[in-house]
Amino acid sequence: MKVLFIGDVVGSPGREMVKEYLPKLREKYRPSATIINGENAASGKGITEKIYKNFLEWGAQAITMGNHTWAKKEIFEFIEEAKYLIRPANYPEGTPGQSLVFVPVNNLEIAVINMQGRTFLSTLDDPFRKIDELIKIAKKRTNLIFIDFHAEATSEKQAFAWYVDGRASAVVGTHTHTQTADERILDKGTAYITDVGMTGPYDGILGVDRQSVMKQFLTNLPVRFEVTKEGKRQLNGCIITLDEKTGSATEIKRILINDDHPFFN
Repeated sequence: MKVLFIGDVVGSPGREMVKEYLPKLREKYRPSATIINGENAASGKGITEKIYKNFLEWGAQAITMGNHTWAKKEIFEFIEEAKYLIRPANYPEGTPGQSLVFVPVNNLEIAVINMQGRTFLSTLDDPFRKIDELIKIAKKRTNLIFIDFHAEATSEKQAFAWYVDGRASAVVGTHTHTQTADERILDKGTAYITDVGMTGPYDGILGVDRQSVMKQFLTNLPVRFEVTKEGKRQLNGCIITLDEKTGSATEIKRILINDDHPFFN
């Protein structure tokens, strides 16, 4: 089984890259399931119902989120009905939305979990303790467990991956928007990468207009960040191969599409 994951989609440039390249990636890799991180998909922060539905129409089976889950107020109007939209599981008890979703794949299921780190981000419940609980729930139905760990600190991501090694099929890091070159299979069979990267503007800084970011560093004054809508674009992701019986990963490959790394089918 192959799982395609597309990293943080940023604004309209990111959405356009997904719409253009997802059919090509599905044709090339033939994934059984496609997962997209959509927490930055609406103008750089949050997601709307229309965007969520577009991702599903374009070929995704699940949409994960992160620290900008609640950035668009309208999410409270549709999140309970959006059965394939997955928000971080370690929000407090009673938070709306789903944190664990079982995606049907042929005659099997893959459990998709979203978790948020706590280092340099808002303090939520302990992701390490929470994942113990969710893995137990997921294992009652499937050995195929995919985790999007949305976190800032490299050390926290690595620690989390080693903590669930052999219990989860894959841990992919999101949030920092810069793809890392450390993809590997851990000792007990869990696929891991510290950060998958982002999908959207290529010549901005983390998807934001670079002039405004430089201005903040130069002046230390408040600056309004806007998604760069013109210019070059990129798509970052990964393709992971899983053993359907054991749930262990057998291969993980990075996907990087931009002007310097053109896509070849």
